Amino acid sequence: MDVAQLLHMNGGDGDYSYSNNSLLQRKVISMTKPIIDEALAKLYSAMNFPKTLIMADLGCSSGPNTLLVASELVKSVDKIRQKFGNDESPEIQIYLNDLPHNDFNTIFLSVSKFQKNLTNQMVSNSSSPCYISGVPGSFYTRLFLSKSIHFVYSSYSLMWLSRVPKMINTNKNNIYLSTTSPPCVIKAYREQFQSDFLTFLKYRAEEMVSGGRMVLTILGRQSDDPCSKECCYVWDLLATSLKDMVAEGLIEEEKLDSFNIPQYTPNPKEVSNEVEKEGSFVIDCLEVSEVNWDACTDNNLNLSKEDVQGYNMGKCMRAVAEPLVLSHFGDSIIEEVFKRYTDNIKISMSGEKTKLVNVTVSMTRKG
Repeated sequence: MDVAQLLHMNGGDGDYSYSNNSLLQRKVISMTKPIIDEALAKLYSAMNFPKTLIMADLGCSSGPNTLLVASELVKSVDKIRQKFGNDESPEIQIYLNDLPHNDFNTIFLSVSKFQKNLTNQMVSNSSSPCYISGVPGSFYTRLFLSKSIHFVYSSYSLMWLSRVPKMINTNKNNIYLSTTSPPCVIKAYREQFQSDFLTFLKYRAEEMVSGGRMVLTILGRQSDDPCSKECCYVWDLLATSLKDMVAEGLIEEEKLDSFNIPQYTPNPKEVSNEVEKEGSFVIDCLEVSEVNWDACTDNNLNLSKEDVQGYNMGKCMRAVAEPLVLSHFGDSIIEEVFKRYTDNIKISMSGEKTKLVNVTVSMTRKG
């Protein structure tokens, strides 16, 4: 699997697009806003109220959340500027980064409206000029000029790996880490995350100015066990759907056994270990939060509460996973896979309180 070519959220504005199925991710952005505001306040004062701020949103995807982040960053800086009594608004450049197959066109079509709305939402008449640029490419490579970036932000992106880990044994009947995964598979996933995250930190260290700030929110876990239910259950339900279709002869078993999700959900210790190992950043804040699966629910459907929740979470996961499933299994089984997956999600959500775990880390680039 060529992750750089295949990993992207569903584009456009259709029923299964990421643009229309990312309420859960929006909730997480809102939850972590106080950490972002604090990091920006410390950055702005430590930099002695700079006239120019260069920011980057890594793994920006597309849809309303992308420009929501940009808007919140600009508004936060404007409030901080006023709090410190600085009359001059800084010019702000925001780089939006994602892999080349991300739906950048949808973003760019919205920029003009975004800029008008941003001006209207500012708490002062002297708003910060904001310039938007797209930067296609993997954040596991260099993306920006040396020592040019003041602030880096990323949400729900760094759990995605640069590649499917190389495994000695087949992860049979699984598509991700599971309680039945061989120890060598678990080790391969962990080591791939360690290598990728270390690479990410190394390149950001080269690109960021001394004293620059970085806030990352990663889909993670609290447990020491990388196969714990809190981080693997959502993929287990997709695996169950696929296994049922194998049993019915709709999918070849070999196809299932060769499909693995390129993701790893770290706990806080694993995140801090790699930060300390790389050595270019000091951790200012490391927090764990939770978000319920029903955060993706918009309640606009004429269905029962349980069905609405399951239906919306099913669409949320389809917006994320469909490109990977489609590339591996083909389009003939897509509708059936996600129908079964959504049904499994409905059953799960009706019987227990399902949640995702977020690991948020705020860091400063050492001098």
